[in-house]
Amino acid sequence: MKKFSVVIAGGGSTFTPGIVLMLLENQHRFPLKEIKFYDNDGARQEIIAEACKILLKEKAPEIAFSYGTDPKAAFSDVDFVMAHIRVGKYPMRELDEKIPLRHGVVGQETCGPGGIAYGMRSIGGVLELVDYMEQYSPNAWMLNYSNPAAIVAEATRRLRPNAKILNICDMPIGIEGRMAQIAGLKSRKEMRVRYYGLNHFGWWTRIEDLEGNDLMPKIKEHVARHGYVPNSASHAEASWNDTFAKAKDVWALDPDTLPNTYLKYYLYPDYVVAHSNPEHTRANEVMEHREKQVFTACTEIVKAGNSAAGELEIDEHASYIVDLATAIAFNTQERMLLIVPNRGAIPNFDPEAMVEIPCLVGSSGPEPLQVGSIPLFQQGLMGQQVAVEKLVVEAWTEHSYQKLWQAITLSKTVPSASVAKSILDDLIEANKAYWPELK
Repeated sequence: MKKFSVVIAGGGSTFTPGIVLMLLENQHRFPLKEIKFYDNDGARQEIIAEACKILLKEKAPEIAFSYGTDPKAAFSDVDFVMAHIRVGKYPMRELDEKIPLRHGVVGQETCGPGGIAYGMRSIGGVLELVDYMEQYSPNAWMLNYSNPAAIVAEATRRLRPNAKILNICDMPIGIEGRMAQIAGLKSRKEMRVRYYGLNHFGWWTRIEDLEGNDLMPKIKEHVARHGYVPNSASHAEASWNDTFAKAKDVWALDPDTLPNTYLKYYLYPDYVVAHSNPEHTRANEVMEHREKQVFTACTEIVKAGNSAAGELEIDEHASYIVDLATAIAFNTQERMLLIVPNRGAIPNFDPEAMVEIPCLVGSSGPEPLQVGSIPLFQQGLMGQQVAVEKLVVEAWTEHSYQKLWQAITLSKTVPSASVAKSILDDLIEANKAYWPELK
């Protein structure tokens, strides 16, 4: 069985140890000969990488491991680039969330003005990785789960149209895991789904078990009462529990389908703002909990010289990345949700929009499945949101203040052009080190 070489771009991420553990757990189906880490923040990466080095030495000494900040060393001779970068790290995420809230607008990492600000930072970072890959390993595939995936996907479609990059998101996977629990199944892999939309902006239209039995009525009945909070105890943090519970109100708008939880930011922005603390947002929660926890565990592992010294959790969501890599590596034709150009999959929608739909995945990439025409409600919502994403990419490319103002004004989370302008001016000030200079 062929063995593969992988570079994880964003090696200093708190998600990296979980991905390494998940890769190790899946050696039987996606065998590795080498793992490399790449990050432009060497000091941050070193703590994570040194702990992972110990982990790998104990669990899989045959896998070569290295890490560094030199793109040539990292991107040479690899089969896959797994990219999850965060340009500006959590301090910039905190501003993405708090600046819009100051103006009474949703402050969220990937939705609304915060997502637009993050997108303007991410475009250049992801394009740089694509260029490194094409220069040093032209036959490799990039599996990108850097956020905001919708804006990044539109940017790569427009600016690197021939790149071997697949944009993915694990949020539907997390929701499907909850649906499987609600339906009484062991795993989401026991379901077959039909879904369409944009990233963080979609709907399930059919869910059945592998025998073809319709699971929608049972799941809908539960969602109508509890949202996506399963009957068994949920270990999600309070802010996530609220999001999963709110799904019942999002569902009520279109009871024929089941919604992605992120739609709450667009359909109930007033509720979201009223339930947000402008002084303490999700970024603060992550910095206080996940960041501390992972870096403390890694430091303890390095200090003790063995992996039992610190607790690192396997990232179950990340098994989706292995599914994708395996499908490409071994041409399995697995059915997966990916963000791809529409090109007629949804005939009554913009053919150039980047849509999130089921695809069959093999060695030549994804083959999108036909979705069919969609209802006017979804068509209208999606059209507005696609226009936002395209305007952001145009603003980045043309350094256009006007287009970014239009993008923020068009976001369903923003009440008016004057509020959009005030937010934009604050965001420009905060992002001086990261955005192109707008004129």
